[in-house]
This record gives sequence, C-alpha cells and structure tokens, in this order.
Amino acid sequence: MADLVGLGPITLIYGAFVLVPIVGLLVLSFFNWNGLGTPTWAGLANWRELVNDPTAGAALEVTLKVVVLSWLIQTPIAMALGLFVAGRGRWRTVYAAIYVLPLLLSTAGISLMWSALLNPDLGGVAYLYHTWHLGILNQNWLGSLTLALPVLIVINSWQWIPFHTLLYQMGRRNIPGVLYEAAAIDGASGWQTFWHVTLPQLRYTIVTSSVLIVTGSLTYFDIFYILTDGGPGNETRVLSLWMYQQAFQYQSFGYAAALGTVLAITAILAAGLILRFTGFASLRSQQAGIA
Repeated sequence: MADLVGLGPITLIYGAFVLVPIVGLLVLSFFNWNGLGTPTWAGLANWRELVNDPTAGAALEVTLKVVVLSWLIQTPIAMALGLFVAGRGRWRTVYAAIYVLPLLLSTAGISLMWSALLNPDLGGVAYLYHTWHLGILNQNWLGSLTLALPVLIVINSWQWIPFHTLLYQMGRRNIPGVLYEAAAIDGASGWQTFWHVTLPQLRYTIVTSSVLIVTGSLTYFDIFYILTDGGPGNETRVLSLWMYQQAFQYQSFGYAAALGTVLAITAILAAGLILRFTGFASLRSQQAGIA
C-alpha cells in the first residue's frame, strides 16, 4: 500500500502530461475542426485521407530515414567521444566542457546560424570556397534534392551528439576498474578490452541513448521548419512538419491529430521494440559476480 501511495504523484503526473494528451489526440482525429469553431464528427474520414495522402506517405519515409541515419551517425561518434572524455587528463575535461556548448543554444538560434553559414552566396562556406577554391564547397546545401536531407540530419546530430556523449562518459566512468585490471592480466589488447569489457558494460547506456535518439528523431521539427520548410519539394518534409502544416496552415486539426497519433504510436512501438529485444526491461545487473 505504501508503494502505491508513493507512486501516486508520479502516476498522476504521467497521466496528466502523457496519457491524457495522447487520448485527446486520438479522439480529435475522429473530428473535423478548424481551431475556432465547434468540432464536428468526421468518423474515419481523417484516417482514410491519411491512408490515401501521398505527401503523408513520403513524409513518413523521410522520417524513417532521419531516424535510421541519426542513429547511425550519433551512436558511434557519441560513444567514441564519451570514452575519450571519460579518460584521465584535465585537458579532456576542458574539451568536454567546450563540446557541450551546442546543448546550451536554442534550436532556432542554431538553425539561423547554419542558415547563414550555408548560404550559397554570402555564407561562411561560400567564403571558404572562394578563398580556398575547393569545388566541393560550391553547393546549394539546403536547396539540393540530394544534399538537403543529409545536411539537416548532420546539423541535428551536431546539436545532440554532446548530450549522448555525456551519457557514454558517465557509463564508462561507472565501469569497475577491476574488469580492466583483469583484462590486462589476461593480456587482452585494447580492441579486445573494448569488445569484451567496455561494450558489454555499456549495454544499457547504448539502449538508453538509442531510445532517446529514435524517439527524438521522430519529432524533429524546428530545424526542418526554419531551414527548408520541407523543401526542396518534399525531400525534407518530415511527418511532424506535415502535421504542423496541416494544423496551422490548412486549419485541419482533425487530420493533423491523425498524423500526430501515427507519430505517437510509432515512437511507442519503436521504444518498446528496442527495450524488448535488448533485454533492458529485465534490468539484469551488468556487474553480477563482481566482488
């Protein structure tokens, strides 16, 4: 009974800020509403429109690309940097403090900064092209059908890699030194120590970071909206951006709610699958048997 009483406030907060909005979103998806008048019952009309909407399908495809590429970019870089700054040395601490600066900047500010840098006529990259005469820098970075999406993913990764670096730094520092001493006595090489000691001990850190990357990537919005607004064409229109446009540009809040429900369900399923197939939910100890 005491446990239930202790969990009561947490349960209420979770219900108020997570469950209630999700249920409200689902309910709204069955109505037509322009944001001002009285919602009218639409039945499955919004869901039929969603199924037949080619833009929504393309946006979902772009969103999945963002999720996969964000994980592939952020995970190895954040892990490598986390292990690096977890080592001894005062200068590594200074480096770590400088490296987290992107986390202190607003996403809007970051977007405007990169917009100025990538301007093909007056931006910083264009200046380097004219100064160093490097043809590879002479690109319309945000207007190219092939470059726009990768550039946005890299910018997002640049902003969030420091956060995941902190996770891996803390995970590495929590690994008992006795494991590395045992590996050294056994004559393990640096790669063998990483593969058989460090990586297994970082298992749950990897899972936590992966869940945050995947669920966060599904809701990327600010940078995509400010830098490209989904263009060129539909190349960078993610599902969250299409949801925003449906709600606030086309005043179709019911259809936007259907898109939001798809996003919420996708995030929940993705997080659940990661936790289920990595064994994270079982909370087995990584240090079992360590004296």
